[in-house]
Amino acid sequence: MIKLPIVRKNIWRYGFWFCAIGILVMSLAPITVSMPTTGWDKSNHSLGFAVLGLLGCWAWPGRAAVVLPALLAYGGAIELLQAFTPDRFVEAADFLADAVGLLLGAGLAFLLDRWCPVSEGAK
Repeated sequence: MIKLPIVRKNIWRYGFWFCAIGILVMSLAPITVSMPTTGWDKSNHSLGFAVLGLLGCWAWPGRAAVVLPALLAYGGAIELLQAFTPDRFVEAADFLADAVGLLLGAGLAFLLDRWCPVSEGAK
């Protein structure tokens, strides 16, 4: 069995908020700005929201039923905000990619918690 390093919830929360703000900035920045990419817009969305889903599940253990819908609403809000930018636009497929990413991230969090348990006091 693999032992995860002892990390407090605050570290996961700082990482979560750092990523959430980073995704917002990258989603609203002009397209002309050079940004990291997977090469396909939908996989960018899925990867970003998978990271948010994973960190959200670890930052607020036992609250996935609240965290994941809130993150999906966050993805929807980002899509709506893109309508107000000059070179971005709303795409339902991006929202779907966000949802897929959240499921992947939450699934990975579940598997890692199951395979590599950390004592509840250490999270």
